[in-house]
Amino acid sequence: MAIVGSGPSGFYAVGDLLKDPDRKVEVDLYDRLPTPFGLVRAGVAPDHPKIKNVIKVYEKSAEDERFRFFGNVTIGEDIHHAELAERYHVILYTFGARVDRQMGIPGEDLPGSHSATDFVAWYNGHPDYCDREFDLDCERAVVIGNGNVAMDVARMLSVSREQIAKTDIADHALEALADNPIREVVILGRRGPAQAAYTNPEVLELEALTIADVNVDPEDAKLDPLSQKALDGGMLDKTRRRNVEIVADYAAKQERMRDKQITLRFLRSPVEILGSDRVEGIVVARNELHRDADGAIRSRQTTDRETIECGLVLRSIGYKGVPIEGVPFDEQHGTIPNNGGAVIDPATEKKIPGLYVAGWIKRGPSGVIGTNKRDAQETVGLILEDLAEGDLPERVDTDRDSTEAWLLERVPDLVTYEGWQRIDAAEKAAGEPDGRPRAKLARWDELLAAAKG
Repeated sequence: MAIVGSGPSGFYAVGDLLKDPDRKVEVDLYDRLPTPFGLVRAGVAPDHPKIKNVIKVYEKSAEDERFRFFGNVTIGEDIHHAELAERYHVILYTFGARVDRQMGIPGEDLPGSHSATDFVAWYNGHPDYCDREFDLDCERAVVIGNGNVAMDVARMLSVSREQIAKTDIADHALEALADNPIREVVILGRRGPAQAAYTNPEVLELEALTIADVNVDPEDAKLDPLSQKALDGGMLDKTRRRNVEIVADYAAKQERMRDKQITLRFLRSPVEILGSDRVEGIVVARNELHRDADGAIRSRQTTDRETIECGLVLRSIGYKGVPIEGVPFDEQHGTIPNNGGAVIDPATEKKIPGLYVAGWIKRGPSGVIGTNKRDAQETVGLILEDLAEGDLPERVDTDRDSTEAWLLERVPDLVTYEGWQRIDAAEKAAGEPDGRPRAKLARWDELLAAAKG
């Protein structure tokens, strides 16, 4: 079978499929990048090394002789879905949601307005983003959204050199972020503290910054009537209850003693980004909350407006997947239509034999890395059921050995798992003199050269 996307969902699926040593399953894992592990490598913040320990689990799965990795292969360009369908009984797409959502407001395309996704990829050494330019020469940055990615980028803008110098942050980002002149990072959430999307550890971790205070205006920390009723009535889960407490604690401290400030603001939505040649400010609307027909608490803008002067805007308001030719796609949600992981034809709502999804391209961009484990298990369960029932399509080419030769014809710089191990060794060796876990190779030519040894 072929799995397309070597992030957490892809590797968790590999682990489940190969868990039984006697199971007659062979897995080829494809990725557009020459490096595996997806967002664990290119999305997890450099100062979160413990989260990256999950790679050890993935490496264990990769030791199985039934597993192969093919990197630097773009589905839809180098090879196509229809060609995979000729060679594999099963195709499992796990390539995530890599396109950010737009705010759709005036001034969004001004220099100095960026996607947080691009910023994260830049400081993590993603080869598509290493040459991006982020002008940090300003006093205030505004982050739109209050999920975990928003917390990460706010923290990276406010971190000391000492806190990141020994991490695997990309070299170009280390020099740009360390000692940057930004004095305040404002994080805007469109709803209140009870609806914030970040997890408890992420918002608490802001306190660990050595050169930044965390501030919340006491008025911003107050819950609106709907949220207070939900809290009092026990309708908030444990995470959201704790989030309310954390914000209240920040509001009570009101410390402004350090060089930098991180300010959490709630019930605010961007209306317009101001500036002529670059970002100079952002207009935000104050929101109020209401309960809609399905019972969910939503925000809506009031006529109250405020202008915040800033030189950098990073939007972190969600992501969506991209379509692949020959595979059904839900444009509205940015996912592949499916039933529990089995891809369905939206016209007939019937299952397409041999075609499956897992991860964000299956359910949308939600959850943490561990969420993908349960998600992948659900999909693998369906695959194994179909395998046991003989409900999988036949393939034209049954010769596994011919696949790599076919790929090499299409992609002369094909990167196998052995090639990745050479990249891995080179990065670790380069980081060792400075006490770093690795010094990432951040350019395509560097990565491909290292893969060849």
